[in-house]
Amino acid sequence: MDAPATPTWASLDAFLAEVGTRAFRFAEAGLRNRDDALDAVQDAMMRMLAYQDRPAAEWTPLFWSILRRRIIDLQRRSRFRLRWLLPAADDPRGEDARIDWADSGPGPAETQERGETYARLVEALRALPARQREAFTLRVLEELDVATTARVMGCSEGSVKTHLSRARQALNSQLEDVL
Repeated sequence: MDAPATPTWASLDAFLAEVGTRAFRFAEAGLRNRDDALDAVQDAMMRMLAYQDRPAAEWTPLFWSILRRRIIDLQRRSRFRLRWLLPAADDPRGEDARIDWADSGPGPAETQERGETYARLVEALRALPARQREAFTLRVLEELDVATTARVMGCSEGSVKTHLSRARQALNSQLEDVL
């Protein structure tokens, strides 16, 4: 098991500033809507203010747990609204919705290639079941250890490893030519 890293943040503000962009990408991949993702991250950051007196070592799993629960709440509300209020064809966030990431690459060709590769990764992540996507994002992209990821996801360490293994297999098969 990985040893947890010693926090390097001097304040909760520094922690939130460091985690903000990654949290937004995590939320956007789960919600598939830029505005909802911004709301989810903002809500999670506001809720973290109540925990600023806790030790800095607790901030990472606490923040990701709060954000994950907020994303799930927004997903449930969205499904409910869409199921009862909109016909399936009128879904404003249809399957063809694309993420518009600003990429500051050195040249237009490389920027285009990076954007396409990232869009394929996001699409592949979206195709994963939610638990596999969460395990992959938290373990690989956020580099959280297994124990912290298990706490955030509310499951056992063995479940985290299983979800991560299945996510990697699925992503490898979907992204063979990129990886």
